[in-house]
Amino acid sequence: EGGLARLSGFIKANRGGLAPYLLIDAGGSMGTDTDQGRLKAEAIARSFKIIGYDAVALSEKDLKLPSELISGLVKKHGIPALSMKNKATTASAIRVKKGPFRVNISTDQNTLKKGVLNVLLTETPSDTAGPIAIKGWDVILSSSGETLEKPLRHGRAIITAGYPKGKKLGILTLHIDDKGDKRKVASFEHRWQSLDKDIAEDAAVREVLNDYDARVAELTRDEEKKLASGGSYIGVSGCVECHKPFWEVWNTTRHSRAFGSLEKVGKSKDHECVRCHVTGYDDEGGFYSATLTHGLANVQCEACHGPGREHVADYTNPMRPVTEPTCLKCHTIENSPDFDYTTYHEKIKHVQGEMR
Repeated sequence: EGGLARLSGFIKANRGGLAPYLLIDAGGSMGTDTDQGRLKAEAIARSFKIIGYDAVALSEKDLKLPSELISGLVKKHGIPALSMKNKATTASAIRVKKGPFRVNISTDQNTLKKGVLNVLLTETPSDTAGPIAIKGWDVILSSSGETLEKPLRHGRAIITAGYPKGKKLGILTLHIDDKGDKRKVASFEHRWQSLDKDIAEDAAVREVLNDYDARVAELTRDEEKKLASGGSYIGVSGCVECHKPFWEVWNTTRHSRAFGSLEKVGKSKDHECVRCHVTGYDDEGGFYSATLTHGLANVQCEACHGPGREHVADYTNPMRPVTEPTCLKCHTIENSPDFDYTTYHEKIKHVQGEMR
């Protein structure tokens, strides 16, 4: 969500050049049904209000949050929300007028309107959206999580997708052929706008995100009042005694500095980020906090090979081999869109002929 401040900053700085424009979120932004997930949903809703979205889809992922929470946020912050699964008290279509253009934005593929531009928000992947496209939609915007470098054209429909985790803003420029009731998209242009640190942040949205980070940190402080339990993790210091060559390789990889990368950006207490930058998160005796279990920070041996205490007690107990599914627990499409198992494994593999 940190990109929201830069997204808002970019739009404010370029509003004149973009107008008339529609700002649409295709869904999947809100969060999970956890204490932190609910804080995240509120921070995003507050940010969306400041940014001024024209339409926000609520996907199946979003609707895993309690419906009363979603409807409360929508009402409180005036979010123009559209439900994909009809589990929340929101409409499935809205009409928007931008300059001379009237637009029908919907999450229901059966709600086409004549004489206007029709935009469908869906979770359907681009490669299976053909049957929807032939119904007459002008633009189909997917929140499937895929990385679609450029839009596809299927009949009259332009099919595109949001960039994973909102790291880039997709700017789709439509050239309209206006012939009365036969208004349609004659041609289009598309580009990805990176939301990197060279984009000035919107101070109002940054304040919302700083408040979110502070409230997440408060959750962590509450948990740190508990005692860390004993468990089956021994930490890399327990592995290096017998596997120093492996440790030397690991110590040169980004895995060995994973937690530090969060500290640099102020996310070392953000549970959703921390789980993939430490060892044994959410497991008994695994990483709990930087204060209580600092020895399990970073992606250590046991993060991939499993807890090592039984192995240390009896070396005939084998450690878990690393396979592609092991890596995909953290290297998801959202977190690591360029992940390729063979390429990435080459960067971390251990001494030739030894355990990998």
